[in-house]
Amino acid sequence: MQSYTIGQAARLLGVSPDTARRWADAGRVATHRDDSGRRLIDGRDLAAFSVEVAQSGTGEEDASYTSARNAFPGIVTAVKLGDVAAQVEIQAGPHRLVSLLTREAVEELGLEVGMQATARVKSTSVHIDRI
Repeated sequence: MQSYTIGQAARLLGVSPDTARRWADAGRVATHRDDSGRRLIDGRDLAAFSVEVAQSGTGEEDASYTSARNAFPGIVTAVKLGDVAAQVEIQAGPHRLVSLLTREAVEELGLEVGMQATARVKSTSVHIDRI
């Protein structure tokens, strides 16, 4: 499972690293240390926390969000696989994006909850890029 530094988590949550660090210090999201002493957040924990933050509206109000080139970098919060189709949800700061794509595409990208991905929007379609 992928883990994220405080800085990476802050970017994905759409907040400053100081805010993410304060949330970790307060125990709002669990962290662990790697061999070099850096604090890391497990991808699944960060995915769940990103949904909580978005729903509670506790993000930084003055944070700017852009869809430059219609790209929304975020974290995968849900993957629902059917026989042929799949649904992938990404939390990109305060934005929740849902894409319907083939199961084969999800499997080829190796998408799973907790990993970084970018939702790219073109017209009415959302395309997912693995980072």
